[in-house]
Amino acid sequence: MFSTRMTHATIRALDWLAEHTSKHSGAAPHLETGKRGEEEAYFFLRKKGYIMVARNYRSPRRRGEIDFIGWDGDVLCFIEVKTRTSHDVKPAEAAVDRDKQRELIAVAQEYLRGLPTFGQWRFDIVSVYYEQQSGLPQIELFRNAFSVS
Repeated sequence: MFSTRMTHATIRALDWLAEHTSKHSGAAPHLETGKRGEEEAYFFLRKKGYIMVARNYRSPRRRGEIDFIGWDGDVLCFIEVKTRTSHDVKPAEAAVDRDKQRELIAVAQEYLRGLPTFGQWRFDIVSVYYEQQSGLPQIELFRNAFSVS
């Protein structure tokens, strides 16, 4: 438990240091927010007991990427992270529409082709919100967020 908190604190400190001492990365602000949200989601999922096996997985044959692939017990999970700075528009998890789901399913199937046959797998979504008032994110996990049909 202590080492997890220490690692998380170290990464936050290094992120802060990089942000305040290096030249701006030039990335669009929404991409920076998304990257920050993925970092928070990673530690959130680890606290929930997920064992991560891949990050930002891309298939050479398919468009798109899967943010995280990890085990939740004996279920292999393909995890999409959506980060927002406001609740004003639509919920972050709603951004995983039918087109995005099809894209995620196709990339997941490519990943599964390289593995021996095994049991269960599912798609999870993690929504991360950074409200202006507090520096701490609100994180919500949607297990089995959509099905493969």
